[in-house]
Amino acid sequence: MTAGSRGDVAPYTGLGHALARAGHQVTLVTHGCFERLVAGSELRFHPLPVDPRAELESSRGRGLHRSATGVGKLMRVSALARAVVGRMADDLVAAAHVSDVLLLSGSLAPLGRTIAEGLRLPALGVYLQPVAPTREFAPAVLGGGSLGPVGNRVAGHGVNLVMDRIFASTLPSVRTRLGLSRASGAREELPVLHGFSPLVVPRPRDWSPGLDVTGYWWPYDRDPQLPAGIEDFLHAGDPPVFVGLGSATVPDPRGLSAQIVRALRRAGLRGVIQRGWGGLEAEGADMLTVDEVPHSALFPRMAAVVHHAGAGTTAAGLRAGVPAVPVPIQFDEGFWAERLVKLGVAPRRVPLRGLTADTLAPALDRAVRHAAHRKRAQALGERIRGEDGTAPVLAAVERLAG
Repeated sequence: MTAGSRGDVAPYTGLGHALARAGHQVTLVTHGCFERLVAGSELRFHPLPVDPRAELESSRGRGLHRSATGVGKLMRVSALARAVVGRMADDLVAAAHVSDVLLLSGSLAPLGRTIAEGLRLPALGVYLQPVAPTREFAPAVLGGGSLGPVGNRVAGHGVNLVMDRIFASTLPSVRTRLGLSRASGAREELPVLHGFSPLVVPRPRDWSPGLDVTGYWWPYDRDPQLPAGIEDFLHAGDPPVFVGLGSATVPDPRGLSAQIVRALRRAGLRGVIQRGWGGLEAEGADMLTVDEVPHSALFPRMAAVVHHAGAGTTAAGLRAGVPAVPVPIQFDEGFWAERLVKLGVAPRRVPLRGLTADTLAPALDRAVRHAAHRKRAQALGERIRGEDGTAPVLAAVERLAG
């Protein structure tokens, strides 16, 4: 069960495919607009009624652009999520009724664990970001950094309280429907496996038992081939730079696209521009605008990748072993951008609010032409490709199902 943008869904298609190949019957429960992602994967699909893109493009969703700070954005997205979470509850309960084990993303864990309790089903958290409080870093959803050991833990508990508030108006009716008391009492902690590499975020030493880091879960790619038009563009010159902001929306797509193209040309680089939900677009013989393309097929062919530093795109760039220029916009993107810089695979981050040709061009030049970034990216990519993040999840599911 998961909710959110494409990056909150795609990794579970590969994880589910691995479980299906091991003999389990797997259903992905998420927004109906993502049903195409499971085609050919052996997964069943149960749609949720909320369209995340429509919500982001609503007047309430566009308000997210007016919040500069991580705290401000967290409060705005909390209000947006509270407005829609109740519309998903019936479908989540219906899907759980025909299940034996529930695998819960971080975005739906409070509601999912209540459903598991009511139906007496075992449940396992499968998170794409670190959520549990730790002294080692500030909450990922606030954009990374550190508030000091005590501040980091306090902030972590505070963020979790805010996230719990999203479900506060929905949980009582769900609990009543499932025969539980309206108020929840003390609860056993949910075991959680985290789908990122310990080479990128080592398991915090102060996490309690039951919280583990497995390695990445890669999206299922039915046909990881590039279209002929992209192949022609790649063969027509030096390796280009990929630029894409995934499911992020932006207030001025035309102006932003112009700055990106100007930066690429100033750095003497060709570009593959992914349109995405933000509506980026570029023209000219040295630029190619694309829609959705398998990252696993495209990224290894790039000189570098410029992206919003969402968890999934960050993982794809690391897997490909190419340098990055992260352009964080909101939530955990600043956290992943910071990790890329610390790992030495990115020269610096260029936050969207500060992105101009003058700020992006020198970062592109360093990412592509300084050999140290490429060598570090190649070495890290090789190690990450050797990990198997699905094996611990399979073992945990078989323990719960048994």
